[in-house]
Amino acid sequence: MTEGELYHAPLDSTKVHRILDVGTGTGIWAVQIADEFPNAEVIGNDLSPVQMEWVPPNVKFEVDDVESPWIGPKYDFIFSRIMAGAIADWPQLVRNTFANTNPGGWVEFQDWDTLYHCDDGTLTEDTFIMKMDRMFIDSCGMIGRDPRPGPQLEGWLRDAGFINIRHKMIKVPIGTWAKDERLKDLGYMNLVQITDGLEAYNMRLFTGVLGWTQMEAQVLFAECRKEMKSNLYHGHCQFHVVYGQVPEADAK
Repeated sequence: MTEGELYHAPLDSTKVHRILDVGTGTGIWAVQIADEFPNAEVIGNDLSPVQMEWVPPNVKFEVDDVESPWIGPKYDFIFSRIMAGAIADWPQLVRNTFANTNPGGWVEFQDWDTLYHCDDGTLTEDTFIMKMDRMFIDSCGMIGRDPRPGPQLEGWLRDAGFINIRHKMIKVPIGTWAKDERLKDLGYMNLVQITDGLEAYNMRLFTGVLGWTQMEAQVLFAECRKEMKSNLYHGHCQFHVVYGQVPEADAK
């Protein structure tokens, strides 16, 4: 989606000494950024200790909750990617990144708008795809989670005090319907990750929050897979890349 770029913020390698990867997951981004900045200390945190064991010497993983109080030295670059649905208070998280970044440092968020979009009218509200998507979003809200941080990130960064904010929205097709070959490939990968992950993302919400049976949910997921793989419905996801800078200490 980001054409192989690990980040978009205009980092000065001579000023980046400490990097945080929020919600690091497997730790792959932390390892890659550590290779690019071998003189920087890279910390990846996550609620679960699922990271790889063999990593560059400048990488360290911590089990931590980013919504708990932050402690320790500040960072020169804080990075967060695909935390949609995992955060209870997004504005507070953004404020925490601002408070824990050194003057002149950068913060970058890359995240989804999980509401599916369509530019040609083929993906309508009466499709199984949109019915499922709406119920996913509603059920996340019922447990206090916002699954649509992407389009709100710019405003949250501005409210927190960041400057030099840049915002890029990337359309990611669902399926191989796009004419452009790159978008077709991207759409195929997106189709696979969505259809393979329907149960993982939705089952607990549908059964535990909405009160569906597993069988009812499986039937809906099967119908969604059929529609997504048919290429008749030209839906796309929107992925947002937003970064901003903490003002220099002497900034007025």
